[in-house]
Amino acid sequence: MNSKKQLIISLGLLLAIASLQAQVVLPKILGNNMVLQRQKPVPIWGTASSGEKITVIFSGQVKNTVADATGKWQVYLDPMEASDKPAQMMITGQNTITLENILVGEVWLCSGQSNMEYSMRKNAKLGPLVKGEKPKEDDLATANNPNIRIFLVNRKFMKPDPKHKGWDVAKDSALRLFSAVGYFFAKEVYAQLHIPIGMISSAVSGSRIEPWIEAGKLAVSPALKNGETLKPLTSDGGDPGKFYPDMIQPLIPFALRGFLWYQGESGCFLNETIRYSYKFKTLIESWREAWGNKNLPFYFVQIAPYYYSHTKEVHSDEALPEFREAQATALKLPNTGMVITTDLADNIGDIHPSYKWEVGRRLSLWALNLTYGFKNTVYSGPMYKQMKIKGNTIELEFTHTGSGLKSRDGKPLNCFSIAGKDGKFVDAQAVIKGDKVVVSSPEVKKPVEVRFAWKEDAQPNFTNNEGLPAAPFRTNNAMEKLFQ
Repeated sequence: MNSKKQLIISLGLLLAIASLQAQVVLPKILGNNMVLQRQKPVPIWGTASSGEKITVIFSGQVKNTVADATGKWQVYLDPMEASDKPAQMMITGQNTITLENILVGEVWLCSGQSNMEYSMRKNAKLGPLVKGEKPKEDDLATANNPNIRIFLVNRKFMKPDPKHKGWDVAKDSALRLFSAVGYFFAKEVYAQLHIPIGMISSAVSGSRIEPWIEAGKLAVSPALKNGETLKPLTSDGGDPGKFYPDMIQPLIPFALRGFLWYQGESGCFLNETIRYSYKFKTLIESWREAWGNKNLPFYFVQIAPYYYSHTKEVHSDEALPEFREAQATALKLPNTGMVITTDLADNIGDIHPSYKWEVGRRLSLWALNLTYGFKNTVYSGPMYKQMKIKGNTIELEFTHTGSGLKSRDGKPLNCFSIAGKDGKFVDAQAVIKGDKVVVSSPEVKKPVEVRFAWKEDAQPNFTNNEGLPAAPFRTNNAMEKLFQ
């Protein structure tokens, strides 16, 4: 090849590279069919050539900016009210990008491990259930609500897409692969709000909590109330930050209403307690910080009954309730909520319990009451508040009693145990009296503490009248003073 041809080819490559560098590029989360968060400033961002002028036009708004020295740019759309009328967005620089079929409503990010990842495809294959009927409607076959949109994060495919695909209407093949918990949450919220709902699912089967936290956030040893410190929370491995760059960072700062989290089984296998509490606190606070709002709602699922002690990793049937206690410490943080699932396992040998539609519904109850102001919605089962020793009995008081306390099956309350100063727990009689429960045993004349559902296979029948199960607890909670 002569020098003239080489020069022409080189000049062509340089022009192609220059043209590529001049292109406005959007992150994958910004695309056709997306839902934008209502009633909040909405960031629209991307890359272009340094100094390139960018214009974003949407819903009567025109926003201008200039790409910085690194080529990054960002504008904020003014807060908008919900709209189910499909709209078009134009982003113009050296090139023009047109995004179609955009709605404005409510957006939630759901994350965690396999029980959050658990897809609608798997949900549709469930066999006979013991504790309840499957939903009357086969959503996978009938779902066709254009106002519920879904975005499934795949860590291998989060690079910018020139076709701006990623968001889909929640139906057909897209819904088959999407989180069942996330979809049923959206369905319940939509039924009450009647505005567009956007769900983003970013979950990985078997994942620990550390990979979801930005690298470096776990490096500091937390100080305990007695002045002691834990070892750095990274010292037990877990690939800190592994999923964050590909599965969380690309979503920031997409405007959200809040987060849903279903994870912890891997932590229970590691016999974690207080360490998980601090990791969980770090995750919640760091995600809120990343999205620039320290009060973003964060609703999570307490893990279900399972035979952890039948494995080589766990040697006590109390490891699960102790881990749940660690999960529950997150309720001390603002705008958090916890779904209880002790009644949702047909097979305690299956770590992926059924009834994902009920988990989604229970998460929606927290959002409807605390986030959306449906104050008459009862959103939690009974949670232990305090105790009083009265002779040879202990009287327990609860929050979240709803319209009253009851036994789900009409039988005497089960899964309560009681102990004296010797710390030896025995099965106890528990009787509902008004909005309290009185616990006793003829074997314990001077009781000092009570435990409820304090074994991994406990499936208690204690609920409120709304059918929401009581949270497992022990009156001498070892982590009661955390985060105070």
